[in-house]
Amino acid sequence: MTELPIRKGRPVLADVLELSDATVSSGLLVQLPLARRALARLWYDRRFGVNTADFATLTDLGLEHPERVYYSPAHWGTLRRALPARDVGEHDVFLDLGAGKGRMMLEAASGYAFKRVIGVELSPELTEVTRRNLTATRLRLRARDVEVVQSDVLDYDIPDDVSVVFLNNPFRGEIFASAMERLLDSAGRAPRPITMIYFNPVEEPHLLQTGRFKHVRTVVPRWRKVEGIYGTTRVYTVT
Repeated sequence: MTELPIRKGRPVLADVLELSDATVSSGLLVQLPLARRALARLWYDRRFGVNTADFATLTDLGLEHPERVYYSPAHWGTLRRALPARDVGEHDVFLDLGAGKGRMMLEAASGYAFKRVIGVELSPELTEVTRRNLTATRLRLRARDVEVVQSDVLDYDIPDDVSVVFLNNPFRGEIFASAMERLLDSAGRAPRPITMIYFNPVEEPHLLQTGRFKHVRTVVPRWRKVEGIYGTTRVYTVT
């Protein structure tokens, strides 16, 4: 196996990028994009002093369920590609349903002028990881109020000031439908513009069938070479 050249004082990702020519010549071109993405996840943690890169299975967490999805970190640039900072004001509130280890909470709290950033996570273990990340991070958090709530999304009442909702495909089927019903209930109680950002949007047909979600745009990463929903981010507005 080809060893990655790691030089003192230089980011890991830069070394991987420099390896590209040698990797092509050694016949490992197909493996390079996967290696780059994996190391990009690790680079984020190393740079900002957090723990978000490692996957977590539902079996290990004692939460195995056919409609719930294991924790997988979205790319650290997912939110900034889908949501321009100029579109967020000081009264906006960000909600991550299925926050996992809090990577998108960190991105929202540091990169935008949100009034509040909220994460909802079912697993007590992942909730505690997120709390440690929020305390230990070297990122400068701009949001005045950042909170992670340990709760089943089926028991969580969405605050009526939430204006941006993020999902990294955390659940499907009836759980997803119930969560969206709660979001629409909130929109009905307090009519307001709501943007939903959905990474790996496997339940898009349900959204569109409600007649309440309008697809605005799809963000496709530069590395993507095949058709389909996985790896894409789709942005919707609640009508």
